[in-house]
Amino acid sequence: MRPLTDEETKTMFEKLSKYIGENIKLLIDRPDGTYCFRLHNDRLYYMSDKILKLATNISRDKLVSVGTCFGKFTKTQKFRLHITALDFLAPYAKFKVWVKPGSEQSFLYGNHIMKSGLGRITENTAQYQGVVVFSMADVPLGFGVAAKTTQECRKVDPMSIVVFHQADIGEYIRSEDTLT
Repeated sequence: MRPLTDEETKTMFEKLSKYIGENIKLLIDRPDGTYCFRLHNDRLYYMSDKILKLATNISRDKLVSVGTCFGKFTKTQKFRLHITALDFLAPYAKFKVWVKPGSEQSFLYGNHIMKSGLGRITENTAQYQGVVVFSMADVPLGFGVAAKTTQECRKVDPMSIVVFHQADIGEYIRSEDTLT
């Protein structure tokens, strides 16, 4: 387990800022202690300093995971967020989308969100902006990328895609054999 390089840190923070903006500071300096990001086997883990100190007693080849997996660096050094980061992204999300109860299941099966399934959307959401998807009962379901701006969403036909699917909590069941 090692700290991130400057390039990895920049890539990761750019991806996180798409979803939570300047609230990244709130992930690091929390009232319950200091937290950090560490890289192990191309996966990025988020953990408290206390857990980090305990994890140093375990050899790298024996360590499977520690903390919460936030995502993975691909072979081309791009950063992909995993669904396990949802609990940390949802409270700080700048842009949110709420889906109607009838469209929740479709989203949880890995489909994009259509205009007909859109309940609400945060004002001034830009196109290709990262959004966190909630049910109408404010339960975080996943995250995605806005396909249209808030103003365009009002005018498009009901079968147009308004949010591109990125990850959802249904992945726990669909990919339970391969999820690490």
